Amino acid sequence: MTLNDILAEKLANWRPTGRQTLNVADAATAWSVDVTADCVDQVGCRLWELTLRRAGTNLDTATLRKQAGGVAERVTGLLEPLKLVEVDEPRRVALLRSEAPGQRGDNVFYYEAMLHGNGTIEFRRFQGSHQAGTHRHQVAFTLTHDALAKLLADLTAE
Repeated sequence: MTLNDILAEKLANWRPTGRQTLNVADAATAWSVDVTADCVDQVGCRLWELTLRRAGTNLDTATLRKQAGGVAERVTGLLEPLKLVEVDEPRRVALLRSEAPGQRGDNVFYYEAMLHGNGTIEFRRFQGSHQAGTHRHQVAFTLTHDALAKLLADLTAE
């Protein structure tokens, strides 16, 4: 079974009350995912964040940049496509964000993925504003189970 298969099986019966985290691991690929959700039903999830880890990973900056570029190309099932914003070479962290953030009124909404050289990927959604003096804050986002499976496959593909 793949990580997606294991997660689908767990999500079928997981009904968190309030924000909770479900950990799913695939020993065959060394990938694990922490899915933090506010609610889960038969069709989808109201997610707070995803944290993926691949044990035994130690990427150099060039490989990290290549992996981040691949993620930006593969992830196609979200409201906005992702683009590589920067690679912090000393910290070995690649930052991806929505290419064109969604907008509602004065607010902008965008996805953010941080890929670390140690094999950790953090995926979240934020709300910000173009108004001076305002700060962004993390917000929940909704994905169907199928869209979540595709996102995980796109993030973990090589």
